[in-house]
Order: sequence, then structure tokens, then C-alpha cells
Amino acid sequence: MNLNELPGAETILPGLKALHNGECDTIGALLVAIAATRLTQAGLDIPKDHLAPEPELTLYTRLQNEQDDPYPYYNALLNRLNSFCNALELSYQYKPV
Repeated sequence: MNLNELPGAETILPGLKALHNGECDTIGALLVAIAATRLTQAGLDIPKDHLAPEPELTLYTRLQNEQDDPYPYYNALLNRLNSFCNALELSYQYKPV
């Protein structure tokens, strides 16, 4: 399975790479932290020692500093994250044996 083909991969995969490099404050890394349990259950290796303690609040606060109205952007990011997780879970569930 090519993870680059999943919806939201353009944000989630760099976030995963950032976490593996010890960075926990990028938008992608915060999204990965939000869904760490789902992503791990679907087969991804998530470095748990680099996860932000309150990723939802940290992400929203970061967006408040970057956007005039962070709420729609925050929701769009969460929707992309959910799409990525759903697609990953489906591909993991139907993986050929």
C-alpha cells in the first residue's frame, strides 16, 4: 500500500516524519498526535515519546496565531485527518494475507 495515495497524506506523512525527527509542534505532527491510537491500530509506527500532551488545544492555539478565523481551518484539518485514518483502516482491514 502506498500511503502517499491516501487523502490527507500531504499533511499526515510529513507530520509522522517530524515526530520521528523529534519535532512535535508542526501541524502534521499535532494531527498525528490527535489520532495516534487509530494510526497505531491501523499499522503505523508512531513514536509515542514525542507526542504533544494536548494536541487538539496546541493545534488550535497555533492556528489562532496564523489565521484570522482558525475554526474552519481547524475543522478542515480534522476532516483530512479523519479521511486519512478511514482510508488507512480500510486498507489495513482488507490487506491480502
